Amino acid sequence: MQIKTEAAERHTLSVVVDNEAGILARIAGMFSARGYNIESLTVANVTEDESVSRMTIVTSSPPHIVDQIIAQLDRLVPVHKVTDLTELGPHVERELALVKVVGSGDHRIEALRLAEVYRARVVDATTSSFVFEVTGGAEKINKFLELMREVGLVEVARTGAAAIARGREAA
Repeated sequence: MQIKTEAAERHTLSVVVDNEAGILARIAGMFSARGYNIESLTVANVTEDESVSRMTIVTSSPPHIVDQIIAQLDRLVPVHKVTDLTELGPHVERELALVKVVGSGDHRIEALRLAEVYRARVVDATTSSFVFEVTGGAEKINKFLELMREVGLVEVARTGAAAIARGREAA
C-alpha cells in the first residue's frame, strides 16, 4: 500500500504583532518546536508609535500544515492578525540582496554588464571588487546570483521577502 503525501507549497504569511520583547523568539520557537521550516523572515515596525510590527514569513509546507501554522500563530496572544498572502491572491513580494563580486579584467566588465541587465546598483567599489544592490522577486535574485558565481561572487547578504497584498484592502 502506497501512502500519498501532499506536496509542499510555498506560502507567504503576513503576521501583525505587538512590538514587544520576545515575540520573534516565541514565533520562531513555535515553528521550531513543530518542525516547520522558515525560508525567510523579515520584521519591522509599521506604526508611527512603533507599537505594532509586521512579520513576513515564507514557509514551504503541504496545505494542511500551512493551515496548522496559521491557526497556531492566531492563538499567540500578541498576534493581531495572520494573513496567508498566497491564498489571498495577487500580492507584491520583493527582497533585497547585497552581492559582493571580486574580479579583474573581463570578469569585472562582465559583472558590470550583468548588473546593468538586472538593474542592480553599484553601492561600493574598489579596484578589485564591487558590491551590488539588487531588488526583486526571489527568482530574479537567484538568477542574478547564479550568473555572478561565474564572474567572481564571494559573498551574499539577503533581506528575505517583504510582501503586501494588491488592491484596496489591507491584508
